[in-house]
Amino acid sequence: MNTTPAFYPIGTPGTPWSNVERVQWLSRQVRRRSYESEVVSKIKNLGGRFDLEEYGRLEYGDERFPLLAIRSRNWKDNLPVVLVTGGVHGYETSGVHGALQFADQYAGKYPDRANLLIAPCVSPWAYERIHRWNPNAIDPNRSFYKNSPAEESAALMRLVAPIRDRVLMHIDLHETTDTDETEFRPALAARDGKPFTPSGIPDGFYLVDDSENPQPEFQQAVIAAVEKVTHIAPADDNNEIIGSPVVARGVIEYPLKQLGLCASITNARYKTTTEVYPDSPRATPEQCNTAQAVAVCAAVEYMLSH
Repeated sequence: MNTTPAFYPIGTPGTPWSNVERVQWLSRQVRRRSYESEVVSKIKNLGGRFDLEEYGRLEYGDERFPLLAIRSRNWKDNLPVVLVTGGVHGYETSGVHGALQFADQYAGKYPDRANLLIAPCVSPWAYERIHRWNPNAIDPNRSFYKNSPAEESAALMRLVAPIRDRVLMHIDLHETTDTDETEFRPALAARDGKPFTPSGIPDGFYLVDDSENPQPEFQQAVIAAVEKVTHIAPADDNNEIIGSPVVARGVIEYPLKQLGLCASITNARYKTTTEVYPDSPRATPEQCNTAQAVAVCAAVEYMLSH
């Protein structure tokens, strides 16, 4: 793990950023991979089996990013609806490619059992920069609320709005990485003029349940399936994972709606946010992608059997 910086190189400690600092931050962001070739092309390859939908288009400077969703062909109104989201934080690679792997390898099992709506890469600008924020230094995964300041979040909410009350299960695919501690949390503290307190990075997979509607059996069904692919994060010496109490093996809880998190955008009974750890010496990128896809399968199977 890289050493945590003593201070973030933009701004004045204790003073929230103004537009000057935001512009300075943006000038440091470099395109490092292609959304078109790595994501859009894979989505288009699924067009023979699914309905593809462009649900929005981001415009940042001279860049344009189509926002694409994958929908079950022959949608049936009498079937339960499953929502799968990935890449809300663009740098969390397995969230994107795990969603695509699920669509490609596993979604074909459910045409007469569930309607699937999959948004594999909610934040394509951040995907290309391998970053957590959008170019306005806004975290889309704290922005899922009315009049959202993040167009990525607002576009996804518009997509989901017509089926919001019909979604029975929503799984949002994320990663926790070493750069959370070395870059993204220090940047957040600097942006908001707050002190940064390191909290450590858990080694392994874990889930975030909804503290306002916990579903412990559902969460454990996902944990049990993923454990066959990769290891589960242990609690630390305070019985916490990333600063939150562990309520069951590999599970913590957040108030999803209060925090404006993606997993709060429907009234689904079953909700979870996955977190894999791609920097672990015990996991490969392929394992991380598969863990995400297996988590989706386990979540869908649990929903269908209950």
